[in-house]
Amino acid sequence: MPPLRSIELFTGAGGLALGSHLAGFHHEALFEWDADACETLRANRSRGAIRGIKKWGNIVQGDVRDVADFGEFANLDLVAGGAPCQPFSIGGKHRGMQDNRNMIPEFVRTVRQSAPRAFILENVRGLKRKAFEGYLAYILLELQYPEVVIREGESWEDHHRRLQDIHTAGNFDGLRYSVVFDVLNAANFGVAQTRERLFIVGFRSDTNIEWHFPDPTHSADALYASQYVDGDYWERHGLRQPQEPANWGARARRLTQARPTRPWRTIRDAVSDLPSPRSDRDTIAGTTNHRLQLGARSYVGHTGSPIDFPSKTLKAGDHGVPGGENTVVFPNGNFRYLTVREAARVQSFPDEWIFKGAWSEVMRQLGNAVPMELAQVVARSVANSLRRHDATID
Repeated sequence: MPPLRSIELFTGAGGLALGSHLAGFHHEALFEWDADACETLRANRSRGAIRGIKKWGNIVQGDVRDVADFGEFANLDLVAGGAPCQPFSIGGKHRGMQDNRNMIPEFVRTVRQSAPRAFILENVRGLKRKAFEGYLAYILLELQYPEVVIREGESWEDHHRRLQDIHTAGNFDGLRYSVVFDVLNAANFGVAQTRERLFIVGFRSDTNIEWHFPDPTHSADALYASQYVDGDYWERHGLRQPQEPANWGARARRLTQARPTRPWRTIRDAVSDLPSPRSDRDTIAGTTNHRLQLGARSYVGHTGSPIDFPSKTLKAGDHGVPGGENTVVFPNGNFRYLTVREAARVQSFPDEWIFKGAWSEVMRQLGNAVPMELAQVVARSVANSLRRHDATID
């Protein structure tokens, strides 16, 4: 079965790109401005870290605003990208559409110029906040009608009203997409991290594809039951079951035996087979990017992640690596930074994937990444729908 053709914007360390690659998409070009992230992508492509990756197209380092025309990528199956999230992040400066880092208009331009059969746009949950609800509605209409371009001097609010007029008239005959969106928690799909991300998915209207977001496969309830009803979580890790926390035990005892989902994966599930990290070396027993980083801090509002629960959302931080968000807390109260390899596992990157750059820059790459397995779930569902469509017209 031939691969589906794709390009990706704002690729970063490659979480979304790798997930869509494993879902069956062939990347003809990857666009990323950060030098360290580009070096990560190049290093993994050149060493063939993942099967088929050497066939990836150009890794284009630079600002996508400098790409004059994406029309050379006509007839694509997919355009994907995780537009820089700082403008809409709860942890950011909340400037949103006024932030010059807002690259969503560039994603819309790419869709307009390349007219792919489908697109996947990923961003932070914060884009759904009340402060940005009008702008989110505007983005959705822009993506439905990407050829209706904002005019010179026209505000986004006026452009939004014009798009609403076109939408309600119902007679637009240009490039059009059917668009849906949802917030997905990575933990609900087997990632050892409670990372909530907004996904916007569109299919070109001439495909007539019916699609919905994949159903969750994992749950917190199943984890609680595994820990405090069955106890098999602790048995699996060779540990003695601790006393039930008051806020977990009561909930777990109410659970029925019918558990349609699997337990959330915890940090311990993700990293327990790794050797103990050391501060004097980066590679231990063949495990790369596994140096112990000293100096972890925990403070109010930035406490670490308990090892027997999914990690909190890893963060990049505007002023270096955040303390609590990227630390793991052990049952005895000790805590430390996650190593790069541990953080990569929390983001569901395979061990074959290496990261380039100074520690703080690599942790920034990981904090900005889309969890690879979550990306794969969404991209595989899109790919399967495209292939089923192709099978009906062969």
